[in-house]
Amino acid sequence: MGGEERRKMILELLDKEQRPLSGARLSKLLGVSRQIVVQDIALLKLKRPALLSTARGYVMNDSVRDCETVFWVKHTDEQIEDELNTIIDLGGRVENVIVEHNVYGRIIAELHVSSRRDVRVFLDKLKREGATPLKELTGGTHGHLVLAKEEDVLNEIAQELSEKGYLIADKIKMKG
Repeated sequence: MGGEERRKMILELLDKEQRPLSGARLSKLLGVSRQIVVQDIALLKLKRPALLSTARGYVMNDSVRDCETVFWVKHTDEQIEDELNTIIDLGGRVENVIVEHNVYGRIIAELHVSSRRDVRVFLDKLKREGATPLKELTGGTHGHLVLAKEEDVLNEIAQELSEKGYLIADKIKMKG
């Protein structure tokens, strides 16, 4: 595994982990020395200010988000998996689902979907519980707060959702 590939793997591991990962643990997972991990972290920090070194290890600071948007979409139940996978495959994280109901107002449910596994778990739970997706309250129209490291990622997601006929609107907000 080359340096670029290893650094990409470090970011993926840190993005998925809720707790800090120690340099020793990362070196074991990647099959390299701890010194290589330290060097990789130093390089990554130059491009990723959200990467923090703590006493317990390395962690991605979720409060440092580069940009976010709410994508307003409409699709069938059969297209839920494709919609979510489209967002995450392009580098987005789906934080929630939002509906604007005529009687109840805005309803928001947390999703925190950032991998295909998360999508499967969510869809399996919907099916197992016999639950109806919130979008059914509004004739299919709903929103998702999506986070990404770069505005370009959100633009690419918007383009793909539009091409698939899902996108109604989006509004990108930068955070720093």
